[in-house]
Amino acid sequence: MFASFTAWVNAHYEETGPVAWLALCLESIAALTLLFLMLLTCVDVFGRYVFSNSLNGATELTEVGLAILVFAEMPVVTWRGGHVVVDLLDNWLSHRVIQVLGLLSALLISSALYFIGVRAFQLAERSARRGEITEYLGMPTSYVVQYIAVMSWVTAALMISYGVYRTIRRAP
Repeated sequence: MFASFTAWVNAHYEETGPVAWLALCLESIAALTLLFLMLLTCVDVFGRYVFSNSLNGATELTEVGLAILVFAEMPVVTWRGGHVVVDLLDNWLSHRVIQVLGLLSALLISSALYFIGVRAFQLAERSARRGEITEYLGMPTSYVVQYIAVMSWVTAALMISYGVYRTIRRAP
């Protein structure tokens, strides 16, 4: 059974090795979160219109779900090169300059994501120290912010490796 599942992953994912399994795990998290958000919205709307009472904490759960969804997909989209790229100057610049600019942008983006992760982790530590919780459900906010920090770091690592990989692959 595991061999057939591995064959399915290899057939449906362009990535190879551990990156394919990472993409599968992150996309599974995102898919389950999206399913949860869909069910949550259905229950909330049904309760609002049938019982004249919405689901308590639905807004908080939606906010947390969206954070989980976005930050689970960020590394996958980054590795696949699904981000917006403007190549207006590529026809006028040499191949070497384009390579250097590609590496520079990968370095800048991964540095920014690293520092976003550092700041988010600092905020998560402060939130944990203060015992901050959400307003209606009383969920600790530090866990979600730590998740954001970790996923920012994963995205930074994949961005720098993606930038180097793409630049080497495009070598003349």
